[in-house]
Amino acid sequence: MNGRVLRIELRRSVAPWAGVVVLVPALTFLYLLDGTWWSGTTAWTAQWTPLAMKTRSLLFYLWPLAIGLGALQGLRDHRSKMSELLTSTPRPARHRAVALAGATAITLASAFAVLVLVGGVQVLGHTEYTHLGWLPISLVGVLFLVAGAVLGMGAARALPSPLTPPALAMGAFVFTALMHMSLGRTETSTADGLTSTEPNRVSLLSPTLEDVREAFVTLSAPVHVGQTIWLLGMAATGFALLVAATPRARLTALTPVLAGAVIALVVLPADARRMYVVDKAASELVCDGPVCVTKTQQARLADLAGPGKEALRLLHGALGDQAPDSVRENTAVLPEGSTPRWSRGTVLFDFDDDTIATAKGEELTWALIAKGMVPGCTPVGWSGLGGDEYARTVALGWVLGDLKPLGGTSARMRGEVEAEARPVWKELKALPRAEQLSRINAMRAAALSCKGDPFDVLSGGASR
Repeated sequence: MNGRVLRIELRRSVAPWAGVVVLVPALTFLYLLDGTWWSGTTAWTAQWTPLAMKTRSLLFYLWPLAIGLGALQGLRDHRSKMSELLTSTPRPARHRAVALAGATAITLASAFAVLVLVGGVQVLGHTEYTHLGWLPISLVGVLFLVAGAVLGMGAARALPSPLTPPALAMGAFVFTALMHMSLGRTETSTADGLTSTEPNRVSLLSPTLEDVREAFVTLSAPVHVGQTIWLLGMAATGFALLVAATPRARLTALTPVLAGAVIALVVLPADARRMYVVDKAASELVCDGPVCVTKTQQARLADLAGPGKEALRLLHGALGDQAPDSVRENTAVLPEGSTPRWSRGTVLFDFDDDTIATAKGEELTWALIAKGMVPGCTPVGWSGLGGDEYARTVALGWVLGDLKPLGGTSARMRGEVEAEARPVWKELKALPRAEQLSRINAMRAAALSCKGDPFDVLSGGASR
């Protein structure tokens, strides 16, 4: 395919519109809809890997559109009633197929590249950590769009009906939805008996990805390899359908996509913990004395070091030898619904924690003290307000000598927390020092092990 042929295809086909339909709705979705796209350490403009993962998740609806537009492109000869004329020319059918598929592939790839570039420019201004580990995620995303469009072209050439494009687009959308909601998920139970679900290997045949909670979580190499095999088979089937002239050839053309799916399912990992893995380089700790963050957040270490060291000093003054001796960003990646795991000797925190995210200076010191005393036992991926918040407020007040408001909650919620916590704090402060320390240590034991209610312990309602 030379440049002249490509220019003609771009001018006379729907290929440019395919690029517009991918790029404009995607940017509109990202910029106009508020949500996780713009918040926290996994925002699409915060780090390179979240950028790749978030833009890939847009394929939930972009991929069906690409298939539908590809099918519309594949109907061009049928709509113009030129099919018989073109088959009578000496030019091989594969040449026409390359020109037809190539124009659409270039525009779709360019549109997705522009989408990633828009986010990448902003990522450069938000992080000091750069790497290329995110690139395979985006490249597979491009391959999903191109392979889907080529498959749509071939299917429309084999089934030349005005209903083919919308039927294919809707079928692709239903497929991605089922992979994300039911067929692609396996029901599991946590150690506490809570029911949850996790993705299985079939879900990886879908273009979309799970919502990732940590910036240093990425896809494993077997996922990239398996998805590439599946997509190459899909593209090969689409191209074979484009050039097939007989029913037998069209049936034979289905072989690559079926073989690709079978081989991909053999290569793709079965365990969700081998699909989404920790990037060891990104999660490596960068420290200033006893205060450490991951490489992805190394730009925030300077603001964290002072409050972190002050929090350790105050905790040691209150707890003595029982106090933690380090502050570290939490790098544990646990299944959704599982119970968090905490350390007695380390204050573990997450920059996406509401009490940590917006705190600075003295307020950050208070937030770290609170996390060191009552880190929280809400199951991973869940949210809630209750005994942990009340106990955290009482424990912080005990360390500082006065109740202090913690950020991350509304004024109404802070008022509710203080109303519950103040009577218990007053009761605790009225006890002899030895009794106070005994009750605080029992509360920490319950809070760190996630066994029992720490606020109930502080209230004197549990054995100590």
